[in-house]
Amino acid sequence: MLTVSQLAKRFGISRTSILYYERQGLLLPSKRGDNGYRWYGQEAVERLEKIMAYRSFGVPVAHLASLLAMKADAGQQQILQDQFTALEQQIQQLRLQQKAIVQYMDQPQLPERGAVSKERWSQIMRDAGLSDEDMHNWHIQFEHNEPDGHQAFLESLDIEADEIVRIRRWSRP
Repeated sequence: MLTVSQLAKRFGISRTSILYYERQGLLLPSKRGDNGYRWYGQEAVERLEKIMAYRSFGVPVAHLASLLAMKADAGQQQILQDQFTALEQQIQQLRLQQKAIVQYMDQPQLPERGAVSKERWSQIMRDAGLSDEDMHNWHIQFEHNEPDGHQAFLESLDIEADEIVRIRRWSRP
C-alpha cells in the first residue's frame, strides 16, 4: 500500500495531481487510515498507470472516466482516434505556422514603415496557408514572446495607433 506522497513520487507527479484525480472520481484510495491518510493498493497503481498513459497521449481529463470504464472496444478506439485526429490537426497548424515563419525569415528585417500594408501582410499569411484562427494564434505568440517586436511590426504595417492597441489587446490570451 502506498500513501499519496509515495504514489506521486513513484509516478513522478505532484501530490496535487493525485488529489485532483481523486476529486474527478478517477483514482480512489483503497482505504483510509484512522489518521485520515489515503492508502492506494495495486489496483489504484494500475489505474494510475492507465491515467498517465492516456494523459501522455494528450487525452483530456474530461474523457478519462469513460476511457477507464471501457474495456478495449470500439468506444475506446473512437476516443483515441478522435484524439489522434485532434493531434494531427494541431500538427498541421504548427506546420503552417512554420511555413509562415520560414517565409518571413527569407526577409528577416521588419519592412520599412509603410513598405507592406496590413492587407498585403494578411494576404501573405493566407497564401502561406494560415486561417484567421492561425493568424490570431500567430499574433498571440508574437505578443507573448516579443511584445516590443510585435508593436514595431504592427507599426511597420502603417496601422493606426488605436488599431494597434486593439490588435495587441486581442493578442493577449
